[in-house]
Amino acid sequence: MGASLALSLKGKCSRLIGFDSHPPTLEAALSLQIVDYAESDPASLLPELDLLILAAPVPAIINFLQQPSILRLRLGQVTNYQPALSAATESPITNYQSPITILDLGSTKREIVKAMSALPKNFDPIGGHPICGKETLGIENADSNLYKDAPFVLTALERTTPNAKRAAREIISAVGARPIEMSADEHDEVFAATSHVPFLLSSALALSTPREYALFLGPGFRSTSRLAGTSSSMMLGILKSNRDNVLKSIQSFRTSLDEIESALRNKNFDELKLLLDQSRFNYQHIVGAETDKHGDK
Repeated sequence: MGASLALSLKGKCSRLIGFDSHPPTLEAALSLQIVDYAESDPASLLPELDLLILAAPVPAIINFLQQPSILRLRLGQVTNYQPALSAATESPITNYQSPITILDLGSTKREIVKAMSALPKNFDPIGGHPICGKETLGIENADSNLYKDAPFVLTALERTTPNAKRAAREIISAVGARPIEMSADEHDEVFAATSHVPFLLSSALALSTPREYALFLGPGFRSTSRLAGTSSSMMLGILKSNRDNVLKSIQSFRTSLDEIESALRNKNFDELKLLLDQSRFNYQHIVGAETDKHGDK
């Protein structure tokens, strides 16, 4: 996500600085000209930044935001910082006084926003979640068009300033995405149903299907089980941080599945047809509403 964002921002920022703890990733970022400068231990770089974007798994973002060195940071001090892609000013600022806008790209928001609220005053935080991604991970698969036409959720804190909101919207506009404002609680409830539980359903389907059926898979199985190929480590962090909402959505799904099973078991085919017709109508309404709103084809 971070590398694709950097590619999308090339030529639109005065300078792009990339940080990663994995040296080969830094080397690739430079050789592929994804960033202008890369650093694994950028202790001296924090004063240069206008905007810090955290593009990492949810636990890594929270861990960064809760680092003692960050929480102790005060104006005029320099400290180590952790993951991300950063858009920085052209020349170093030796003793910065303006707050640094900090934007994350995490897939859940409540715990991240909570951690952001404890940051010192020289950070101006705002939560973010671009609704896009690729099945093929890795910096070598970065795509400058990944964010084009994608919804990009912004979750402001009470302390978020108009300047941070403006900076985030400028980034979103620069990469061709569409801003949507939501509260952290609303975001996590919605995406439990539309993203996190679908992953679990896909995983359950993959778990329950015998391997010897592999020769008989059609497009229906492939499309329904596709999400099971997502990184388990990445999804575990998402599920842990949104556990309550995910459990609630699982229960809602189980209720609907029980109704379908009951109708089939009792040979109540009129009821079964009604349920299937309702599901088809709901599907068309949901997809149609999304298409009408965003003009997707």
